[in-house]
Amino acid sequence: MTTTSAAEPRPPSLWPTLKGIGAFAMPYFKSEEKWRARGLLLAVVLLNLGTVYMLVQINEWYRVFYDALQAKDQPVFWQQIGRFGWLALIYIVLAVYKFYLTQILQLRWRVWLTDHYMGRWLANKAFYRMELARYTADERGTPDNPDQRIQEDLNLFTSYTVSLSMGMFNALITLVSFVGILWTLSGSISVPLPGFLGGGELEIVGYMVWAAVLYCAVGSAIAHWIGRPQVRLNFQQQMLEANFRHHMVRVREYSESIALDGGERVERRHLDVRFADVMSNYFSLIRNQKQLTWFSSFFSQAAIIFPMIVAAPRYFSGAIQLGQLMQINSAFGRVQDSLSWLVDNYMSLAVWKATTDRLIGFEKSLAHQSQTQDALNTSESTQGITAQDLTVGLPGGHALLAGVDLSVAPGDTVLLHGPSGSGKSSLFRALSGIWPHALGRVGLPKDTMFIPQRPYFPDGRLRDALAYPDPAEKYTDDALKEALNAALLPALTDQLDREDAWSQKLSGGERQRLAIARVMLKKPAWVLADEATSALDEEAEATIYQRLIDRVKQAGGALVSIAHRSTLATLHRTRWALKPNAADGTDAARFRLDVSRAD
Repeated sequence: MTTTSAAEPRPPSLWPTLKGIGAFAMPYFKSEEKWRARGLLLAVVLLNLGTVYMLVQINEWYRVFYDALQAKDQPVFWQQIGRFGWLALIYIVLAVYKFYLTQILQLRWRVWLTDHYMGRWLANKAFYRMELARYTADERGTPDNPDQRIQEDLNLFTSYTVSLSMGMFNALITLVSFVGILWTLSGSISVPLPGFLGGGELEIVGYMVWAAVLYCAVGSAIAHWIGRPQVRLNFQQQMLEANFRHHMVRVREYSESIALDGGERVERRHLDVRFADVMSNYFSLIRNQKQLTWFSSFFSQAAIIFPMIVAAPRYFSGAIQLGQLMQINSAFGRVQDSLSWLVDNYMSLAVWKATTDRLIGFEKSLAHQSQTQDALNTSESTQGITAQDLTVGLPGGHALLAGVDLSVAPGDTVLLHGPSGSGKSSLFRALSGIWPHALGRVGLPKDTMFIPQRPYFPDGRLRDALAYPDPAEKYTDDALKEALNAALLPALTDQLDREDAWSQKLSGGERQRLAIARVMLKKPAWVLADEATSALDEEAEATIYQRLIDRVKQAGGALVSIAHRSTLATLHRTRWALKPNAADGTDAARFRLDVSRAD
């Protein structure tokens, strides 16, 4: 059974895809690299024109060469052999540089698009908001796996756009160049009319051109009828491949938890289901490709002898010579190749459309994020942490808190507690300004730092993980070691240059202490800690908390903590307690916030 995304059940129609291609192409050719981009495009166009011109010259060579063979004219034969050598050499040089500059154009375009979309994805927390919205009932939909859109889809889009557009241009130029030659060489043919049409004969001028048009029109129509499902199948294939890869990344990310829970069989079952979806769709795709290959193979093989059959009566009647016959065959082949471009490239066109449609969804989601005005008004505060008329909700739309006013003054130590699911972490995210499901006004001092429940540590050197997101070179070794000691991690002080996967190698308590070591290193005045010491023993927790409190008070700031242990209550002067509201229907919020101070 094949699964599809609820947000993107099927690719859009052709017109939105064409508009999307233009929307992705134009910014690059209007960017800061526009002259280099336009220059490369112009060079590729000129090289395409040059190769077509050389094909015209080689077509003319066919007539002279085969006429010399028929006349057994040895001097002309050797002369044409030498001429062909020069024509072939020039054509090869043009073809090589056409390929090289086409690849350079595609490469530079991909670099620019990747930089452009990575910047937009990471700007204004769009990556975070898109992930939050992925499984919500947002009518606009949220694309799956943005990482694949940037890494793979942009690569496919630039590659197919350049190659197919240049291929189409080359086909058009070839058609224009050779259709006149074929028309001139074709002459005319008389076709007897049946009696019900009045009898007599119908003279068809340029009949080889009409034969090529009819042959390719029928072939293109049949190819489209056979290959049309490939657009949908390719669209789904890319999505299902990304889902399969994403789940494997999740298994790697949570490998320790899965191993401890013994969840290998469950994860294998989930991966098997996703891989089965991949293979089921892929088999459908290759079955359709097989059908299209059957037709295209017959079509291309028949095209070899079709012009000979059509032109043979004039040759055997003596109207044309062998050279002209071969020239007609060559010109017909070029015209037929041009008109059969759709047949020859249908599979590539299907992948191109599917890729473009996926990028259109990604672009729409990014545009929606940039156009959405945050209901939460955040500003820099000089009076401490403040919140006025703050409402905090869930992604589904339910309100956790409504109309809350809060303030944290210098020297305060605040403990936020409440039942699980009451919105403690959501309140912290709202105070940080990243929670999109909140409204009201929040003021934060400039020197504020947050400690999340699941701190992130990049793989690599320990000094980089400790200094993140600042560059490690900003801090001296003594400062780094002092921070580790203050966070009760003395065993790591001699491992600053060790490279490792720290999120995997450190225990839960060590990861929490490393996150606190960041705070000790950067010395912020205001700290908001979300379950920052839940994995520590009470003695270590009390020591670290006292050091945090001493640091923030010395800097003229305050500490706000989320914690469940009652032992921490003595270290905090103010309590924020989240309590369930009475289910009387008078208040839409599920919880209320009670503020109290210790005696």
